[in-house]
Amino acid sequence: MADVRLSKTLSYILRHGAAKMNLNILQGGFIYVDELLRLPQLSRYTIDDITRVVDTNDKKRYFMEPDSETGRLKIRANQGHTMQVADLELTRITSAADFPVVLHGTYIKNWQSIKKQGLSKMKRNHVHFACGEPDDAKVTSGMRKSCDLLIYIDLEKALADNLEFYISANNVILSSGNRDGVIEPKYFKRVMHRDRQSGGLHSEKQKTNSSIMYWQQHGKLC
Repeated sequence: MADVRLSKTLSYILRHGAAKMNLNILQGGFIYVDELLRLPQLSRYTIDDITRVVDTNDKKRYFMEPDSETGRLKIRANQGHTMQVADLELTRITSAADFPVVLHGTYIKNWQSIKKQGLSKMKRNHVHFACGEPDDAKVTSGMRKSCDLLIYIDLEKALADNLEFYISANNVILSSGNRDGVIEPKYFKRVMHRDRQSGGLHSEKQKTNSSIMYWQQHGKLC
């Protein structure tokens, strides 16, 4: 439980709060660990505690290394920032063939809004996508395990329209969308309902008049 609390605190500081807290943000979004441990909310923890959280985080949210100049240990979040970060290590995706699966995990309750307005990055810098199916052991991050609606992106079409996509150090696909920060519905390849109890998937194809009825007939939308 203590590690979960520590991870949530680190996540907030490294992704969102560091600038407001006047912390020294290094190139690439790194912050010195010793400076973090001087914060009141982290003063009870040690370097060993932070190292353990970094090493055991199942989504590989964090990266920690010694600074090449000072030797001091520094840490960053790999993605998920709302604050601006210079030179975050992201690799631009140039070929859809390299990523046959690009999907965004969300919830059925959001679908009516999403199918009209698209996927918005909202307050974050990017919309997040996984590069594989939810049950793929190689996929460590990119969506919450509790998501029950999977939106598959037509990456080839999106790249052809000059939308920019990147892959993070922990294999999360990121895009800031169009000028309004949105991935429009025209880039949705298909939408699947994930039955988390049975593990089954039910398809809802884009641009079909019967798609909502399909869901209702199967009792997936109430």
